[in-house]
Amino acid sequence: MAEYLFHEGTNYHSHKYLGSFLDGDKCTFRVWAPNAVKVFVTGEFCSWHPHTHEMKLINDKGIFEVEISGIKQYDAYKYVIVTKSGTELWKADPYAKHAETRPLTASKVYSLPSYEWKDSKWMKSREVPYHGPMNIYEVHLGSWKHHEDGKELSYRELAHTLVDYVKDMNYTHIELLPVTEYPYDKSWGYQATGYFSPTSRYGTPEDFMYFVDCCHQNNIGIILDWVPGHFTKDAHGLYEFDGTHCYEYSDTRKMEHEGWGTRVFDYGRNEVRSFLTSSAVSWIEDYHIDGIRVDAVSSMIFLNYCRDEDKSARNIYGGFENLEAIDFLKNLNLYVKENYPGVSMIAEESTSYPKVTAAVEHGGLGFDFKWNMGWMNDSLDYLETDPFFRKGVHNKFTFSMHYAFSENFILPISHDEVVHGKCSLIGKMPGDAWQKFANLRAYYGYMWGHPGKKLLFMGNEFAQGREWNYRESLDWFLLDESIGGRWHIGMQQLVKDLNKIYRENAPLFELDSDPQGFDWLVVDDAQNSVFAFERRSSKGERIIVISNFTPVPRHDYRMGVNVAGQYHEILNTDSSFYEGSNLGNCGAVESEAIPSHGRDHSISVSIPPLATLYLKYQG
Repeated sequence: MAEYLFHEGTNYHSHKYLGSFLDGDKCTFRVWAPNAVKVFVTGEFCSWHPHTHEMKLINDKGIFEVEISGIKQYDAYKYVIVTKSGTELWKADPYAKHAETRPLTASKVYSLPSYEWKDSKWMKSREVPYHGPMNIYEVHLGSWKHHEDGKELSYRELAHTLVDYVKDMNYTHIELLPVTEYPYDKSWGYQATGYFSPTSRYGTPEDFMYFVDCCHQNNIGIILDWVPGHFTKDAHGLYEFDGTHCYEYSDTRKMEHEGWGTRVFDYGRNEVRSFLTSSAVSWIEDYHIDGIRVDAVSSMIFLNYCRDEDKSARNIYGGFENLEAIDFLKNLNLYVKENYPGVSMIAEESTSYPKVTAAVEHGGLGFDFKWNMGWMNDSLDYLETDPFFRKGVHNKFTFSMHYAFSENFILPISHDEVVHGKCSLIGKMPGDAWQKFANLRAYYGYMWGHPGKKLLFMGNEFAQGREWNYRESLDWFLLDESIGGRWHIGMQQLVKDLNKIYRENAPLFELDSDPQGFDWLVVDDAQNSVFAFERRSSKGERIIVISNFTPVPRHDYRMGVNVAGQYHEILNTDSSFYEGSNLGNCGAVESEAIPSHGRDHSISVSIPPLATLYLKYQG
């Protein structure tokens, strides 16, 4: 039955049938190579002689099998695939659970352990946080922190150092740049070869289980970057696996992303659908992953993605939508939602394609969340503008509210924004050091107040000054007051406090995708670059967010409010705690029966320069 379903495209546990399976000292190997003439298994157990163990073709659709004695855990192996032209290809196992550490490329025989998970409380209570807080710390494991000798931390070391840090910083989730096995460090994991293997760079699959387990025991969810859109052309990987276009499209108009130098999965091929869905399922089941962020969805669903239209394929209706990829994503999301209801499916989708987070039965793709790339691009463009000229691009900060409730959004400030000459986040800010830090603090306040879940890439929480470098540790030394002063310490404290305030106040997260949870109070004051809005919860709790994006303080600034009463200042990014100038409102403001902005009552506030305030309604 497993074999039949695999070829039908509906074996979502094909990793339990294909790959290597150790039983005592005997190991069964199975591989799909539909156009191979012969297939052999070679490895340490036969001194890498290529033709010692020939596999038997067990069906007419290309599955080969052999059982070999004298095999042990961690034995390295590859398949030797003889093509129709007589060429011998040495390939890693597409279904391997473990692999040699780069630069070596062989698979390893590995039986997943009967790991004693200690996260039952977490697993029973986890849910997709549509109406809950979700603030994500995005991490590249290899460059978060190093040992003094420059060596990377292991999964087990990260299970304590990273987890302790994230917990202290009040994040709800960690998102990992891909840990699916990959050969090239510079790809950051986005050009994978091992879709079922946690990278051996940091330890074994059991070590990775331990890391996830520790996260859960500390009430931290794990989101995994997953790349079903393309794969690397390394000779040992999926590339022309049996000498033909096996995992990739054969149509030259579809097969390759030339800009990335990668091949595109053939979503219309049943065996590929079984492979990819099984990969997602294995991470959820075997490693207790809480969310899967699907990379580059736009590249999957559009046939003309980064291609000239005259060189692009079209679907049966003459359009550029990849109907096969769309169908694959819908089926994947349906399966996850039906079988793993607490797992979040997240789309990195950069276009205006509709209904990405709508239910499949309502014509959507079925994702739970979508990265809000429009908000990210517009807001960063605004910030990079000199404050004197911001009045001319005021709409960059307001336009997002025209579509904020069309999807379930995550606001991402990701790794992509601090590499390749884009500068660090603090480096994007105009002005002198004081203005740079004040700008960034004000922005974080605005971002945490804006509808949508939150994501911040590592290092941005303390305003690392240089671009991220995947080869090097973050600049933790900046938190040494004798080196970095207190600027970076203040920024880190602000993010920590923002996370705490965000998690404790329902108006800031509960109605993220509901227009009832948001109301502009000041939207058109371009001259002063002032923005103010109210966030509400279902119970009527209210928080007013006020931002001033000029270096000029606004004293006695009057704005209308929806409800009369007292408002407590629960956050001021200009506080001396964060190395600001400490201009504020003495802890609270009281409304007055003075009409303003079309409302019967108003407040008069002092808005510090380059700062954001949170005023919580107290009644």
